[in-house]
Amino acid sequence: MRALGTDRVDSSRMRRHLVLAGFAMLGLGLLSRATYLQVFDHDFYRGQGDARQVRVVPIAAHRGNLLDRSGEPLAVSTPIQTLWGNPKTLVTQPAAMREVAALLDIDAAELQQRTQTAADRGREFMYVKRHVTPAIAESVMALRVADLSVQREYRRYYPSGAAASHVIGFTDIDDRGREGLELAYDEWLAGSPGKRRVVRDLNGREITGTDIVEDAIPGRDLRLSLDKQLQYLTDSALREAVTQHQAESASVVVMDVHTGEIRAMANLPGYNPNDTADRSGGRQRNRALTDVFEPGSTMKTFTIAAALDSGEFVPNDIVYTSPGSYEIGKYKISDTRDHGWLDLRGIVTKSSNVGVSKLATSLDPEQMWSVFDRFGFGRPPGSEFPGEVPGYFNHPTYWHHVEQASVSFGYGISVSALQLVRAYAAIAADGIMPPVSFLAVDAPEQGERVIDESIAKSMQSMLEGVVTDGTGGRAAIPGYRVAGKTGTSHRSQSGGYAEDQYVSVFAGFAPVSNPRLAAVVVVHDPKAGEHFGSVVAAPVFKAVMSHALRLDGVEPDDIDDLTSLTVPFAAGDRS
Repeated sequence: MRALGTDRVDSSRMRRHLVLAGFAMLGLGLLSRATYLQVFDHDFYRGQGDARQVRVVPIAAHRGNLLDRSGEPLAVSTPIQTLWGNPKTLVTQPAAMREVAALLDIDAAELQQRTQTAADRGREFMYVKRHVTPAIAESVMALRVADLSVQREYRRYYPSGAAASHVIGFTDIDDRGREGLELAYDEWLAGSPGKRRVVRDLNGREITGTDIVEDAIPGRDLRLSLDKQLQYLTDSALREAVTQHQAESASVVVMDVHTGEIRAMANLPGYNPNDTADRSGGRQRNRALTDVFEPGSTMKTFTIAAALDSGEFVPNDIVYTSPGSYEIGKYKISDTRDHGWLDLRGIVTKSSNVGVSKLATSLDPEQMWSVFDRFGFGRPPGSEFPGEVPGYFNHPTYWHHVEQASVSFGYGISVSALQLVRAYAAIAADGIMPPVSFLAVDAPEQGERVIDESIAKSMQSMLEGVVTDGTGGRAAIPGYRVAGKTGTSHRSQSGGYAEDQYVSVFAGFAPVSNPRLAAVVVVHDPKAGEHFGSVVAAPVFKAVMSHALRLDGVEPDDIDDLTSLTVPFAAGDRS
């Protein structure tokens, strides 16, 4: 018989062997599993890991700059930081998020509520705050909040501020054009964003270098027709006039008569495009293109041109305007005084409503309408600027004698400031109307002939007489020959016209010896007492055109006259 002690030893040895065998089998199983995962399921589990740690994030594209005709910046993009994160993680860190809110100067309760709402909706992305300075972003990231990240974006900055705001427009928080040329040329300026792959740790911090998946393509720069300095001076002159005459609103447009380039365009009231809170109340619309008005006596220019174009009149033909009034049915058209006999030049110089009405009603309506139509009235100017309007101009089949007469001196027709300056540019350019351009023109397109050259030359001479001998004396510029026409109209309202509200207008060009630039000034509802275009609008034209000629280096016609500091106002009608 075996001893009892021997059996116990054998049993203990057997248990050890079984335990060791069990551990060996477990180790072999783990090794087999690891081998299987590394060899057969490697791609799957690597994909799962990447899904939790690897992210593809956008690379913002730099938006193209808007430059003035000399290359000076009018709109530029500057780098800015944006904070974002996974709301599902952020909502679990209320104490840390309160610190984030304090650094970002936002309401902590509102941020927590916004984060909770995003998490409840199952979202994995939310903006914490966009467009923060790099210094603040660095302070926030130093808190090491899990799943809170920073990315670079761009913010638009406008060096000219309010002076060019209506032309340039602005972009939204995503750097997309929303008004003005920013909107019109958004596709050109925007560029294309890129992509980069990053690896983050468990707290959402980036732990490896950037792996570019797709390069960002920057937007292209755009050189505009505007002169930055002239734009500023134009805006300043307009502000002074609006303040002086307590006007509701006003616009100025300056155009190159040969290329159609818009050299300056200002509107009031304005806004600061750098301040998002200032883009409200309709102040952002470009009134020079979107608003229309009845242009008053500035339309007499085109009525006289239509009379000459008919072949039935020459500049020396005379019209009897006594006794200073003219009745058509129950309607009475009046001058400020009895001018007696006036030739066509005198009708323009004295701004005679009676003379131009008698002239108009003797013309064939279709022929008169055709001339106005050729000058672009009733049709969009074709600038491609967002919101430009065609104005209002009835077809002659709807005219009666009184309507034909009223159109002749600027009632019953509505135009924009851009339409009017383009029409005057055509007169200045010997009858060729240029295409409108907000871009700098290196190779000018051929314009459209709208009136015979001889007629345009006659009109240039007549309009110069308005400044030297007529109602436009306050538009005279020492040393230069200036041509133009004043206009004053009652503002239209529902059911008729407001007796105590006016639109003051001056349209003209310079120098007459070799016309270079045309400009139109429109002032709505001046309330300080004076309301005639000759008093309210003409001085603004003088100030703006003086700067424009100087900046363009245009030689004066009479150097000796430059010593003159004042220009006497010619007697006569004050339209």
